[in-house]
Amino acid sequence: QVQLVESGGGLVQAGGSLRLSCAASGRTFSSYAMGWFRQAPGKEREFVATISSNGGSTYYAESAKGRFTISRDNAKNTLYLQMNSLKPEDTAVYYCAAGQLGSSRQYEYDYWGQGTQVAVSS
Repeated sequence: QVQLVESGGGLVQAGGSLRLSCAASGRTFSSYAMGWFRQAPGKEREFVATISSNGGSTYYAESAKGRFTISRDNAKNTLYLQMNSLKPEDTAVYYCAAGQLGSSRQYEYDYWGQGTQVAVSS
């Protein structure tokens, strides 16, 4: 069992930056691939980025490439998402998730956090 708690969301102007964190409970964090997803108002939840269990491999949605960086600190049981050059269309609730495989598919993930709101003003 893994419990995930996101933090770091907030209101930021377009062009600004935010760093999201996802704190994981349990001793097995380092055995899970992790992902970030987001859900904008009125839209389905979508993939943002994923990272392998040891942090050696990452994969991004096209919308995140070049602006977002996913990383993890297994010693601290924490996942991060550094978001730069934010746009109004990045406004969404951001969720972290843990699964056996790094994937862009939501059904591949077993555990989910409650989400943290990010709002980007124009």
